[in-house]
Amino acid sequence: MESESCLRYPGWRVVAAAFFGVMIGYSVLIPYTFSLFIKPLGAAFGWRRDQISVAFGCVAITIAVCSPLIGRLLDVVGPKRTILPCLVVFGLAFASLSLLTSSLPRFYLTFVLLGLSGNGTTQLAYSRAVSTWFIARRGLALSLVSAGAGGGAMMLPLLASWLLRKDGWRTAYAVLGLLVLAVGIPLASMLVRESQSALPQRSESSLPETTRSSIFTRQFLLLVTAIFLYSVSFNGLISHLSAMLTDRGISLGTSAQALSVMGASGLVGRLITGFLLDRFFAVRVSLLLFTATAAGVIFLSLNSTPSAFFGSAIIGFAAGGESDITPYLLSRYFSLQRFSTLYGMAWTAFAAGTAIGPVLMGRLYASTGGYTSQGIELFALPTLLSAGLMAVMPSYPTLMRDINPDLTAGTMTPSTTALSDR
Repeated sequence: MESESCLRYPGWRVVAAAFFGVMIGYSVLIPYTFSLFIKPLGAAFGWRRDQISVAFGCVAITIAVCSPLIGRLLDVVGPKRTILPCLVVFGLAFASLSLLTSSLPRFYLTFVLLGLSGNGTTQLAYSRAVSTWFIARRGLALSLVSAGAGGGAMMLPLLASWLLRKDGWRTAYAVLGLLVLAVGIPLASMLVRESQSALPQRSESSLPETTRSSIFTRQFLLLVTAIFLYSVSFNGLISHLSAMLTDRGISLGTSAQALSVMGASGLVGRLITGFLLDRFFAVRVSLLLFTATAAGVIFLSLNSTPSAFFGSAIIGFAAGGESDITPYLLSRYFSLQRFSTLYGMAWTAFAAGTAIGPVLMGRLYASTGGYTSQGIELFALPTLLSAGLMAVMPSYPTLMRDINPDLTAGTMTPSTTALSDR
């Protein structure tokens, strides 16, 4: 078989399918287009912005509850048999938003349905299959998977904005939902699979016990707490970004460009971080990215178009990098046999922050009558706390350091990684 460095290596086909699958999945379609629909839905039905923001909270809470279950399914039945049903439900549910009436409960219920299936369309679902194919190039491979989110974040806001201006919000919802089905299902059914030679046989009886012991380790608790706090900041801002910028007199098209800039910088951040993860200690990289996010929030709070674009770019770059780091750290600290279950729990932490951040921003708008600079700056604090937590993360497991002391600096060798994953 070809080596991981060869383009003909079968694992790269799995990476390609994962890239395009993530591009049209939950992690792009909901966060990066939600704010574009706030004003059209408010104009159509008379809903307040904080009422519309509750839908973002509904999908986030549902994701938080269901992520461990999705992770467990990925570990037990495998990626393909988990991803395909989730794509069908997610795509149809998103397209059904084109049929909305003035009923808020129906709006919320649809977002609950999106949350039930959402994580089966994200990096969480695809990363397990990809991780089984790679050892020496795992950081790069995982970065390319999450780069799909960056590519989608560049294109989907612009597509949604164009559809909104041309044909209205109903057509935009329908087209985006059908795009999920048209792209995701063929790729997942034909190309997504695990490397059976690289992955130990699943053991359902031993999995729950090893997962419980992993949850209460120092590194896992620090990681999920940092993810939660960061998510409050990031999702609080991104869910209201378009409305925030148009309130400053920026056009809908320009606000969509800001989201696209965030997606483009996220793509760059993912690729650069993937390169760094195979060479440096991932915890230190994460600390720098959390700090950069806080700086981006400050720039976004300034009432000018250039600072808004610059802040969006910084936040996007850091967000792209962080999406690489979570699965990478889990694959280094813990066995691949329980990778998806633990990753699902990490997604729960992220989703819990996703539920809280947008609602806090909506409350801020409702209480002050606008998006004030001081209120936006408050969203830098949670991500600074995340940076502090990462500063006290432990080194990689002792076995890995004993074999190669350079691992504390992030330098990997294929033989070392293979032993750590057994």
